Amino acid sequence: MSRHFGKAFFLLFIGYWGGLTLSAQQTKAAVPPAAGLSPEKAVASAEQGHCRENISALKRAMAAQVPAATRKQAGVVGVRCALAIDDRDAALEFIRLLNKQFARDADVLFVVVHAYSDLSTRTAQDLGRTAPQSLAAHKLNAEALEEQGKWEPALLEYEEMIRKEPGARGTHFLLGRLLLSRPDAGPDATQRAKQEFLKELQIDPTNSGAEYILGELARREENWDEATSRFSAAAKLDPNFAEAYLGWGVSLIGSKSYQQAIAPLRIAERLTPQNPDIHQALGTALVRSGQKEEANKEFAIHRSLSSTAPNAPNPEKPE
Repeated sequence: MSRHFGKAFFLLFIGYWGGLTLSAQQTKAAVPPAAGLSPEKAVASAEQGHCRENISALKRAMAAQVPAATRKQAGVVGVRCALAIDDRDAALEFIRLLNKQFARDADVLFVVVHAYSDLSTRTAQDLGRTAPQSLAAHKLNAEALEEQGKWEPALLEYEEMIRKEPGARGTHFLLGRLLLSRPDAGPDATQRAKQEFLKELQIDPTNSGAEYILGELARREENWDEATSRFSAAAKLDPNFAEAYLGWGVSLIGSKSYQQAIAPLRIAERLTPQNPDIHQALGTALVRSGQKEEANKEFAIHRSLSSTAPNAPNPEKPE
């Protein structure tokens, strides 16, 4: 396993809880069972570090006819306590209840974000302890290194995975994606990435992400026939892949097949109606097909969406 393993996991998944974390020492004190405690007293007892005894009472408090503030506090303290005693099922239950009852509460969302981060950290550590040489552990470590911008160590991890298991699904795709992502890529990076995506499709012909990126690379080179073929393949593999339908339509526009471009762009519009690029492309296909009235509607939607979200992202790197 790479020497970066532990540090990479820590940096990628660490959750900052600040004052929300109870120490192990705080949770050791023994107290009588909390079965008869009121919601308020259960919360107060748990806040003093008596977590294990109060988990059930805190769950009941969230379902009780008590003020919302009490239920919210019970949920937050419940998450904190469940993580303090490493009861992950209870932590997820409290998260579910908080999301259901306080879905738009900023404080609750803050707690949930860090709870998920903490759970991710622990699961990653479990993987590192139980199967440090597994392909899954190497993959997680490589992704962590990539997130940190440590391109060369991440590249070595992916190459080591391929050396060990050349037929594993997904690894060639991840390596190709890294080659396109790194800012210091050499002049042959794009061609090498293409080869990795093609290898991925030989192993897994259902990888819509590999088809999509090959389509995007062909589109940038104005190779409209290949782009159309790749994007349409990606869309057929994943019927909810809106960007693939958009790329398909744009490529047909590029080859002046305006009427044919309308159908995939209509699907893209249905899947992600808030994407201004789709309305722009659809408007272009419609106006070039002689449907000016419909085209004007799409251009108007494009202008409206662009004015409210001028920097809206256009994803090009599916996971």
